[in-house]
Amino acid sequence: MKRLDLAIIGQGRSGKNIHGAFYRSDANRSFNVRYVVDADAVSRERAKELYPGCETLADYRLLFEKKGVDLVVNASYSDMHYSVTKDLLRHGLNVLVEKPFARNRWECEDLIRTAGENGVLLAVFQQTFLAPFYLKAKSVADSGLLGRIEQINIRYSGYARRWDWQTTQKRMGGSTYNTGPHPIGLALGFLDFDPLAKVVYSRLDTAITSGDAEDYSKILITAPGKPLVDIEMSAVDPYSTHNLQITGTRGALRATTSKYELKYWVEDENPPRPVVHETLRNADHEPVYCGEKLIWHEESGEFTGTAFTTAVYAFYENLYRALTEKAPLAVPPEKVADIIGVIEKVHADNPLPVRF
Repeated sequence: MKRLDLAIIGQGRSGKNIHGAFYRSDANRSFNVRYVVDADAVSRERAKELYPGCETLADYRLLFEKKGVDLVVNASYSDMHYSVTKDLLRHGLNVLVEKPFARNRWECEDLIRTAGENGVLLAVFQQTFLAPFYLKAKSVADSGLLGRIEQINIRYSGYARRWDWQTTQKRMGGSTYNTGPHPIGLALGFLDFDPLAKVVYSRLDTAITSGDAEDYSKILITAPGKPLVDIEMSAVDPYSTHNLQITGTRGALRATTSKYELKYWVEDENPPRPVVHETLRNADHEPVYCGEKLIWHEESGEFTGTAFTTAVYAFYENLYRALTEKAPLAVPPEKVADIIGVIEKVHADNPLPVRF
């Protein structure tokens, strides 16, 4: 397998600890880190130790002078994603951009159009679609095992105060831009990216953050004939336990990123009951509450891998095939544009005071 040469822009938590961790792992058999771009001199020096043989640059525009760059990974600050990605695409470079894809749907569509005009590949790092917990949950939801799905709850919550750059609106911070692409993406995935999906309720608030961007986000999304998806990203929930719960007419699944529980009943084993129009009574003719004992089935298990291990490996494997074989992307940028459309709507409906 021929390794592709890549450049990575940014050595922050995503660039160094997610993408970089993959590049340095035994799972990476497809990519060679040839250039590392970061404005910070110390980060550039450390990159030389992390990726032996790489060349470090202080400005991404110096990449335009280099030859043989097969892919540029844009892990810059969120508010730079659109402008930097567009510049790279216009210079004929294939780009993988970190989430959030861009600030709004127009910017997403502009990047997709720019990639097409320049004959290059554009991908967005939304690897959670390949995470074991989501693949299991989506499979169960689509199987009919739980009957008709009524509601899906997605929780990315905990209790944590933040004061870094990702807490400010000017840098596209806040839970909805930072974390939101994952749960909102999964929500739209459960709705099969229905073009009629819409936000029916949303609320943003600054709870314990030092910044002016939200650290509490509640979003309800649905589509005609589809379940209601309840998304919550809260920094003030010390009791948060499950990331996901799917409730259907014949049972439910609940899961964390590491394990799941499934409980359901089968129609053939539990015949329907005809309606009784009078008071229900027992054998002694005493009035009783309507109740029955169903035959339940239960299943539980643990997942091998997470959104930051196996999902990353699967994402990059697909990306390699897209670059070398023109295979379709597992996560097309057009679908990620739908995710940003939801985020744009939520922010438009819940403007927060700008303090910085």
